Amino acid sequence: MSLDKACVLLDKSRSSLQRIEAGETRVDVHLVRSMMDVYDQFVPDLVDRTRDALKPGWWVSYGIKDMGYVDVETEAAVVRELTLLHLPGLLQTEGYMRALFELHQLKRTKKELANDVAVRLIRQERLVADEDPLRLVALVDEAALRQTIGGPKVMRAQLLHLIGMTELSTITLQVLPTGLGGHGGISGSFIVLEFPDPHDPELLYVSYPTGSTHIEEVDEVSRARLLFDHLCSRALSPADSLALIERILGSE
Repeated sequence: MSLDKACVLLDKSRSSLQRIEAGETRVDVHLVRSMMDVYDQFVPDLVDRTRDALKPGWWVSYGIKDMGYVDVETEAAVVRELTLLHLPGLLQTEGYMRALFELHQLKRTKKELANDVAVRLIRQERLVADEDPLRLVALVDEAALRQTIGGPKVMRAQLLHLIGMTELSTITLQVLPTGLGGHGGISGSFIVLEFPDPHDPELLYVSYPTGSTHIEEVDEVSRARLLFDHLCSRALSPADSLALIERILGSE
């Protein structure tokens, strides 16, 4: 059924129905019932799933908007993240993340800063959760290990924290050493999210100075995943990456 025909039968504007189908706005229970009638497709638990989807996410009370990164990560099973000049949020200490937030061009109020820190710490809890744990594959440029974010004490605590986190079965950390002389990911950091349902396609998330974007196009996501896997093959092994972090700590 075409979008033009469906919007008439569902009493919705074309643009409104298009935004719903694109996942830009949420669908309500009444429209879901109408859609099942109009499309002659009955899904037993779809109405209940719609009710669940309409409930505000845990992050909303912290001032974080829906349709951002936190809600998709909350649904993900695996996060594959490449970072260049700072460490992944899921591996940051509170002191390190506070220092990063304070460096941002958009100044936060004390409440906003406290909320952002709280959200990041809550996200980290899934790495050690007994139920539905999140797996992180972190690919970090050596430069991120040598950036003194927040001062020497904060950075030392952060590197010690990294060493402890690598002991978790849910975390794989690899370092792209300076000795590579450059690599294919040098143009920018990115994240590829994998979801529990094999029918849900992977999603590419890219942030930039004034915002971020979610990319679902299969070809683009596949290229990003291939690049990530290629960089993993060139990076130091997890054991060698850990040894490098220990050497950096020892040289301070």
